[in-house]
Amino acid sequence: MAVRHFLARYPLIAIALAVAGVGLGAEMLGAPLVAQWLVSGLAATVAAIKAWSMVRQMMRGAFGLDVLAVTAIIATLVVGEYWASIIIVLMLAGGEALEDFAAGKAEAELGALLSNVPQIAHRLRADGGTDDIAVALVAVGDRLLVRPSEIVPVDSTLQSESASFDESSLTGESLPVDKTRGDHVMSGSLNGPGAIEVVAQARAEDSQYQRIVELVKGAKDSKAPLVRLADRYAVPFTAIAYVLAIGAWIVSGDSARFAEVLVVATPCPLLIGAPVAFMAGMSSAAKSGIVIKHAGTLERLARASTVAFDKTGTLTHGMPAVVAVHPEGMTDDELLVLVGSAEQYSSHVLAEALRAAVLQRGLVLRDGSNAREIATHGVEATIDGRTVFVGKPKYVAERATGVRHVELRAGEAAVYVAVDNVFAGSIVVRDEIRGDAAATLKALESLSVHRTMMLTGDVDAVAHDVARRLGIDDVHGECLPEDKVAAIRAAQPRPVIMVGDGVNDAPVLAVADVGIAMGARGSTSAAESADVVILLDDISRVARAISIGQRTVAIALQSIWWGIVISVALMIVAAFGFLPAIVGAGLQEVVDLISILGALRAVKAGQANLPGIAGGR
Repeated sequence: MAVRHFLARYPLIAIALAVAGVGLGAEMLGAPLVAQWLVSGLAATVAAIKAWSMVRQMMRGAFGLDVLAVTAIIATLVVGEYWASIIIVLMLAGGEALEDFAAGKAEAELGALLSNVPQIAHRLRADGGTDDIAVALVAVGDRLLVRPSEIVPVDSTLQSESASFDESSLTGESLPVDKTRGDHVMSGSLNGPGAIEVVAQARAEDSQYQRIVELVKGAKDSKAPLVRLADRYAVPFTAIAYVLAIGAWIVSGDSARFAEVLVVATPCPLLIGAPVAFMAGMSSAAKSGIVIKHAGTLERLARASTVAFDKTGTLTHGMPAVVAVHPEGMTDDELLVLVGSAEQYSSHVLAEALRAAVLQRGLVLRDGSNAREIATHGVEATIDGRTVFVGKPKYVAERATGVRHVELRAGEAAVYVAVDNVFAGSIVVRDEIRGDAAATLKALESLSVHRTMMLTGDVDAVAHDVARRLGIDDVHGECLPEDKVAAIRAAQPRPVIMVGDGVNDAPVLAVADVGIAMGARGSTSAAESADVVILLDDISRVARAISIGQRTVAIALQSIWWGIVISVALMIVAAFGFLPAIVGAGLQEVVDLISILGALRAVKAGQANLPGIAGGR
């Protein structure tokens, strides 16, 4: 059944094998002329079809590498080596099958992302039953049941006490990820052994997995840049093959030498080797949580000389975190619980940071009453019978005695607290630098990136403080979006990579040679403008993407050169008459296989070690 399917998909292989079988039978029955006419007729037909296709390619401005194969078929027919011609026909027909096989291996990770798209969701009813609905019909707030080993259909919040998820298809993390009630669960995560309940936080079209799918579809359709890499070598290789073939004919006086040389002049390393390597590199990137939209981006990543970073949400977490607690008359934990409990009634970004600090310490938020928020100033609430005020120093000073101001460094902010009209302390918050930011910059140096920059809309003092701690000398603070664009356009040396995550980064990501969006929490517009989207909240993947680009391009070039060197060596042997045409045609297939297997090494391009950074998976 599999053989029948294969031959139906590649009919020229079936026809060539059938003709070869009939031809062999005719020769065994003493009718060599019948065999010659049958085999030669098929070979001549294929040569004519390929020649016409090649002419049309050249009329469109593309160089046709099949010219060598077509010439070899014609030459072998002219000198009577018709069995060599049928092997070349099989090579041409088998080349498509080999390319499909290799591309399938190379695109395995990209294909896995597409094949796992959930189609059905189990919506819970009020009576405890479930309705199976199309994922597209899931609404925000729907309670969903996710059964064991099922894929979470939309971005959700876990309602069960705990659960374990396989996020390897999204992030490359090979170990299960444990979550507890209230944790965010990405769509596309594979549920563990127990059934769980989640609450939908986004529709399917707005969920992380669907965004990944759309990016991957675009990546799979990207093929044009690969041709340009092969074209750089196509014309010189063809010229060398013809020079050797014509030279062998002239020196030996034997026209068969011309055919014998061209039979081993295989274009497969150029036609298939480079594209397979690039698709394998993109697949490797996807396995590491990096979606590269266009294959040509890999080459620009490999040559990158300058990398520019946005600050907020890129070099820093993009969310304030508690860095110091200064209580008055109570413990740190007591002050945090009172503040976090009062801030339950606020939507301010600092409120989220304060609540998170309480939960991170394993403390419990308390219920309150009489909650009131005065926009841009602070909040007031009654917690355990005590009136708690949290906010700016002026807001608290108007309501309490004994307020003491805390000294702040660049980038820090303070929240002041009063309890029952008495100053109770202050809490300092800051948008912290990512723990892997410094290691990422060191890794970039090891990858031959000559210059790093920081472009931010934040004030100069904060920008320079962050840059100083990371060792970045080239700092541009208080930038508007147009200022970032101008800085990237003027940046040298090139190519220039820009890394960002916000809406205001979309224009600069679009004009950079390579735009990289931090897509885990970043804006949709940034992801759409970028050439590369990092699906994890992990800036070290910037260095990983460059490493994958460098490794992929190196493997593509190695595959091309291996094929060229082996082919030229065989051509030289054939030029001296030591390689009959039929043997050379068989050896050509071996060269093709070596080239493709070499190109498939790029599947592991993401596993290279980088200094200070964990492995690619």
